[in-house]
Amino acid sequence: MQFDFSFIIPVYNRPNEIDELLESMLAMQYSKSYEIVIVEDGSSDTAEQVIEGYRDKLKISYYQKENTGPGDSRNYGMRKAKGNYFIILDSDVLMPEDYLEKVDAFLSKNFVHCFGGPDDAHQSFTDLQKAISYSMTSYLTTGGIRGRKKVVGKFQPRSFNMGLSKEAFEASKGFGNIHPGEDPDLTIRLWNLGYDTALIPDAKVFHKRRISWKKFYMQVNKFGLVRPILNKWHPETAKITYWFPTLFLCFIAFSLVTALFGWWYFLGLLGLYFVFIFFGAIVAYKKLSIALKAILAVLIQFYGYGKGFLKSYYYIHLLNRVPQKQFKKLFFEK
Repeated sequence: MQFDFSFIIPVYNRPNEIDELLESMLAMQYSKSYEIVIVEDGSSDTAEQVIEGYRDKLKISYYQKENTGPGDSRNYGMRKAKGNYFIILDSDVLMPEDYLEKVDAFLSKNFVHCFGGPDDAHQSFTDLQKAISYSMTSYLTTGGIRGRKKVVGKFQPRSFNMGLSKEAFEASKGFGNIHPGEDPDLTIRLWNLGYDTALIPDAKVFHKRRISWKKFYMQVNKFGLVRPILNKWHPETAKITYWFPTLFLCFIAFSLVTALFGWWYFLGLLGLYFVFIFFGAIVAYKKLSIALKAILAVLIQFYGYGKGFLKSYYYIHLLNRVPQKQFKKLFFEK
């Protein structure tokens, strides 16, 4: 298959991020032509002026539309794109120089209609962003499910770094209106249609993620809220591992209670786990402040996700509430 790549990038009030992303794309080493489709999702602070500065340097198509959410904006961009293979990015990523070369080489030998790649922290990112990146990608927290594994059975790509063929897009109709969670929902529907997915371990991007503890908490809490909804829609994909953050919170509470009665063993195991987190972050970034922030990031991640998961499970699975009515903020209307 001859690949004609189209990057699909929705943006919402983040012109500075688009500027940094496009600047990184200028340095990409790829001899073939590709296009960049940017979809402004009802922004009040648009990236129009930023994009004009790259018109003579990159092949860019730019569209403005009303706010209908990132999933629908990606669908809009894919309908407008001229390529036969779409690469979907978040606006808060930076591209390595060899990204497209890695993608092209992999797909040429192991073609799949949908792929995902890992994310990492760039050396220019803040200590907070690096700590959050470590928490979200470490084997000690997420088990590598976000792209750190080199051997994965069925990998669920994430839309910050995701490839999708035009054929698979047209067959699946693209992303749904839930957010977050629109990417695993699409992946599962692709599996049901007979399409395979794969991880391209070398096709990583540098992902900024959240720039404050509050925003990070809000993000992971939404991740927790979404998962029971996806399990309800696609019960065949439900796993016990999705309960781990909630169970971890229960273990913290149990450890504290038993410590009051002189049983320090469980609290000691908890402390040992965070020692591993600390030294894992030290090895990764070789900086004390990042390692300390990584411990806090893990606590926020587990608390936010675990709390959201338990709340959503209660309403969606036990009370059998309609997700669109119970959690209206997780759904966009066209």
